[in-house]
Amino acid sequence: ARFPAEPPSGPEPLGQILGDYLRLVEPNVTHWQHPGFFAYFSTNASGPGILGEMFMATLVANAMLWRTSPVATELEEVTVGWLRRMLGLPDAFDGLFTDTASTSSLIGLAAARQAVEGRRIAQEGLAGAGRLRVYCSSEAHSSIEKAAMTLGIGRAGVRRIEVDEEYRMRSELLTTAIAEDRAGGWVPAGVVATLGTTSTTSVDPAAALAEIAERERLWLHVDAAYAGAAALLPEMRSLFAGWERADSIVVNPHKWFFAPLDCSLLLTRRPEVVRDAFSLVPEYLRTLGEAAPVHDFNEYTPQLGRRFRALKMWMLIRYFGVDGLARRVREHIRLAGLFASWIDADPEMERLAPVPFSTVCFRHVPAALAGRRDGPGIADQLDRHNEALLDAVNRDGRLFLSHTRLRDRFALRLAVGSLRHDEARVAEAWRVIREIASRPEAGRRD
Repeated sequence: ARFPAEPPSGPEPLGQILGDYLRLVEPNVTHWQHPGFFAYFSTNASGPGILGEMFMATLVANAMLWRTSPVATELEEVTVGWLRRMLGLPDAFDGLFTDTASTSSLIGLAAARQAVEGRRIAQEGLAGAGRLRVYCSSEAHSSIEKAAMTLGIGRAGVRRIEVDEEYRMRSELLTTAIAEDRAGGWVPAGVVATLGTTSTTSVDPAAALAEIAERERLWLHVDAAYAGAAALLPEMRSLFAGWERADSIVVNPHKWFFAPLDCSLLLTRRPEVVRDAFSLVPEYLRTLGEAAPVHDFNEYTPQLGRRFRALKMWMLIRYFGVDGLARRVREHIRLAGLFASWIDADPEMERLAPVPFSTVCFRHVPAALAGRRDGPGIADQLDRHNEALLDAVNRDGRLFLSHTRLRDRFALRLAVGSLRHDEARVAEAWRVIREIASRPEAGRRD
């Protein structure tokens, strides 16, 4: 309650406002740019990204139409093309920038809904369309269900498919589920493959899922919001095999390409379907007399107003260069592997998932419990212990970690990905975790 409940009746000096920012706001932020922040996929405040944001705010260019900002449209086309080639995707993909993966996946699933044979739901509505079904893994992001809720498919229309021991969707169970649903009167519309899930960064088998989607005539949407940046590395491309067959793909430059929030890249091989799902052009938005066909990007999204996001990406890619971006992503993957090796070598630590990219899931197993982990009540005790350990680490203030649950086990998550993460910082994180875990009170909450 340190902020006044009522607005000021008159103007206040800018110096006073800035002083209150420094006094009230900055000290009370969870500092995502702190080098000890390992909780979530990083949102990086790189220098060129900050400048791009500042120039965007200065220009206040609404990139909704070519004629409202020709350079924004044309720079978006150029920058999207750069990113597509950097990720090794074919020329068949076109795309645009949105705010977040939640919006990009919403657009992808709206296109999946629009592509259902014999129906044009954007024009005719859901009445008579049947009960639509979308498939994703049990590890897929919650934004898929939110998109289904928004699009009238409903949470009941999302069928989550079980995963294997490495948390990847089991393609044979997907085939069975589609057959069951068709027999039960459902109308399958789309499949979501996640390449880099939020909890564990597991990788669904995109090639196998593409085969099924093509056979069943379903839209394939790939959520590579976090891990898609790793496709920049030739040695990582095998993990993305098959994603070039997707109908739509999302990759978030604000997660691992060091762009400030927000910046999500949506790519599609079928832009005409995406446009059909969203295009609505009143006379006052119609582009007239253009010498050649132009992109009016608002026709491909639910939003009319659009930020000039391409500007910061254009500046950022030029500043780092493709090789510079690749070097940093590669180093983050190496650092996560190094941290995982320390976990594996410690008899009181247990890694709970593979580490294909730069996130490690683990828990502390005190020596007193190690030999009794299958005993009655031990699982709950380990969960409580690790919940308390996470709380103690975050209260300590040197690190910030997050958690998830894997096969009903409480897991700590350490995600490498900041421009400020180097080997010394990762080693410091390991030292702090071990130090706090070794304290007698580590497993108890106050």
